[in-house]
Amino acid sequence: MKYRKLGRSGLKVSEISLGSWLTYGGYVERENAVQAIKTAYDLGINFFDTANVYERGAAEVLVGETLKAYPRESYVLATKAFWPMGEGPNDRGLSRKHIMEQAHASLKRLGHDYVDIFYCHRHDPETPLDETLRALDDLVRQGKVLYVGVSEWQASQIAEAMTVADRYLLDRIVVNQPIYNMFERYIEKEVMPLSERVGVGQVVFSPLAQGLLTGKYTSASDIPEDSRAAKLDWMRKGITDEKIEKVRQLEGIAKELDVSVGNLALAWILSKPNVASALVGASRPEQVTENAKASGVCLSADVLEKIEEILK
Repeated sequence: MKYRKLGRSGLKVSEISLGSWLTYGGYVERENAVQAIKTAYDLGINFFDTANVYERGAAEVLVGETLKAYPRESYVLATKAFWPMGEGPNDRGLSRKHIMEQAHASLKRLGHDYVDIFYCHRHDPETPLDETLRALDDLVRQGKVLYVGVSEWQASQIAEAMTVADRYLLDRIVVNQPIYNMFERYIEKEVMPLSERVGVGQVVFSPLAQGLLTGKYTSASDIPEDSRAAKLDWMRKGITDEKIEKVRQLEGIAKELDVSVGNLALAWILSKPNVASALVGASRPEQVTENAKASGVCLSADVLEKIEEILK
C-alpha cells in the first residue's frame, strides 16, 4: 500500500481507503463488515470513513468497535455531520448547535476521544459560513478533531471557506470528499483546479460507480437480484447499456495490463495528482483485497489516452 499527503497537511493516508456508506451497520452482515475492516488494516489501509447518518449511527458503532483492536495512532478515522439525525428543526445542517452535538454523539458511538477528520457532509446555505468554521475550529482547538473537511462542496464554496478561515484565523479545510469516477467527472472543471491552488486534497467516493466499473453488470435490463442496484432505484438508473459497453472496452485495456477493470478504474483516479485517496466500499473481505491491488499501479500516457477515447 502506498500513501499520499492529504492536501497541504502533513497527514498521510493510504491511496485506497475504506468507507461504510450503504454497507456497515445494516446492509452487510456484521461478521463480513468486521472482517473487511480487519483485512483492510492488514493490507496497509490506514484510512477509514464513516458518518453519523450511516444507518443512524450504527455504522459508527461497528467501525469504532472494530478499530479499537489496533493502536489509535496507526489509523486515520473520519466522520461527518449535516444530514438530519432527528425530526427537530436543529437536528440537521451546519449550525454550531448541530455540529457540536453531532461531533460529541459521534465520538460516543465510535468510542474514541477524537476523530482525525470531521467533514461537513454537504454545504448549508442556511448557516453563516463563519459560524460553521468557528465551531469546527473550536473542536480542533479542543483536540476532538484534528483536520477539517467538506463533502460535495462547489469550488466557489470552498474558495469562500478559505477566505473566511484566513480572515478570522480559523482552521483551514484540507480535504474535500466528492463523487468521482470515470462516469462522473464534474470536479475536473473547477473543484480540482481550485483545490490544487488552495491546498485541498480529494478523497473520492463511488470510485467504481457503485460496482458498474467492476464489470459485474452485463445488461441494464438484467440486474442481479442480490445486488444493491436491485434494491435502490437511484442506483439502478445509473446503470445504462451505453456505460456497460464502455466498461467492456475498458476490460480490453485492463487485460493487456494484467489487472482487473476495477483496478484500472481505481488506478485512473489515482493518476490525478489532486486525489489523495479512493474511498471504496466492501461487503466482503475479498473485495477489499482486490481493490487494494490498485495502489501503486501506474498508467502510462498512452494508456490514459486510450481510456479517454473510450470515455468520450
